[in-house]
Amino acid sequence: MQSHPESSGPKGGRVAMIDLKYSLVIETTEDPTFFAFYSPDLEGFTGVGHSVEDCLYKAKWGMEEHVALLKERGLPVPKRSSNPTIVIRNIRNKKGLAAVA
Repeated sequence: MQSHPESSGPKGGRVAMIDLKYSLVIETTEDPTFFAFYSPDLEGFTGVGHSVEDCLYKAKWGMEEHVALLKERGLPVPKRSSNPTIVIRNIRNKKGLAAVA
């Protein structure tokens, strides 16, 4: 994460900007100590973390590794998103209902 000089948070503090090249979805899991994440822009890119912050950190570096692996294998690499978004979903399973992925 990086601080953006024009952004300020409450009481004049800096707001950390998250520099991701692709969109990211972070979801709760049935296990309250884990979150799952994936990028809808990068097929096959998924991961888990112990917090939203952990997922953001792992996703930032994992996306770079994933793209490098795609290049290494001669597979197509999606273009960097011009406006990547981060979505955090609180998915709660009800008995008998499937989770939305």
